[in-house]
Amino acid sequence: MAVSSKLLSRTEALDKVRAWQASGKKVVFSNGCFDILHAGHVEYLAAARELGDALIIGLNSDASVRRLKGPDRPVCCEADRAAVLSALQVVDGVTLFNEDTPEELIGDLLPDILVKGADWAVEQIAGAKAVLEGGGSVLTLALLEGRSTTGIIEKIIQLHTQHNQ
Repeated sequence: MAVSSKLLSRTEALDKVRAWQASGKKVVFSNGCFDILHAGHVEYLAAARELGDALIIGLNSDASVRRLKGPDRPVCCEADRAAVLSALQVVDGVTLFNEDTPEELIGDLLPDILVKGADWAVEQIAGAKAVLEGGGSVLTLALLEGRSTTGIIEKIIQLHTQHNQ
């Protein structure tokens, strides 16, 4: 599947999810900023994909990331973040959302499985109620220790500061 064909509008994402489900495929959904893709993201997404037959990612838009993470984020623009995620073999579709949470998107898509990192309690996961009421399941996955975009940014700043002293 070509990378560009994995980038989906919300309507295309809904059509894709419905088609997958109609053909008996189990659809897994996860979301995030995925600002600087790292090994923790890759391991997490691979584990999420193993839970079903298709993995669709809800990607925070640039405006959404700024509201959540602050004015200096994202480091990488939404088009680049979407392209990198789409290039991963385990990702079957990527769709952007501009809201602070993907709750509305998840309510529209109604995946079979909603996945977030283990740093989230199921009760706090946006869209969990809709997925559970629709007969789906909500799962959390362990995160790769010591891997985070914020940690990478902090290390770059530290190296830059040391270099300029």
